[in-house]
Amino acid sequence: MMVLHSGMTCPFSHSCRFVLNEKACDFEVVSIDMYQPTDVSDKNPYGEVPILVERDLILYNADVINSYIDERFPHPQLMPADPQFRARARLFQYILNRELFPFVRVLESRNSTEELREKARKRLGEHLLYVSYRLKEQPYLLGENFTLLDVSLAPVLWRLGHYGIELPRAAAPLMTYAERLFARPAFIDSMTPSERVMRR
Repeated sequence: MMVLHSGMTCPFSHSCRFVLNEKACDFEVVSIDMYQPTDVSDKNPYGEVPILVERDLILYNADVINSYIDERFPHPQLMPADPQFRARARLFQYILNRELFPFVRVLESRNSTEELREKARKRLGEHLLYVSYRLKEQPYLLGENFTLLDVSLAPVLWRLGHYGIELPRAAAPLMTYAERLFARPAFIDSMTPSERVMRR
């Protein structure tokens, strides 16, 4: 059985739980409270979650874990089968990792100053507005199909109120998209009790 070492409120861990539930995998979650002294360096030298353990295999980093799960359990497929579309999906994920998720990490870090947090809120909101334009005429980030890109973004969208981010009316397509993601049974099942109360 796979074991996911998962932060109770970590959006990156949340994405892994989302994938595992989408695939209806048999897995166990070991909840990690990263605000308490916790040592996971025996499994990840960077001391971060999520961490996936399956027999002798130990993986860390949400993108690595989610890609492995998608390939290990091919149904439903969460990445395009066509090599060009798959490459575009990976490029989009790279852009999210460079342009959007660094601000999420600032907001998640207990060591961030309020000045840094405020800048992160502003920049994250701006980048999400760009994403919203992409969703005006398609249901998911890559078009008609739900993919790992949507999996990675859903936990961030769930936390917007928790982060203190209010988006303008122009972000309506993004919020409609978010509700579509939140309604998925796998997303509902992926949440910890701490995550459920982040959004009322």
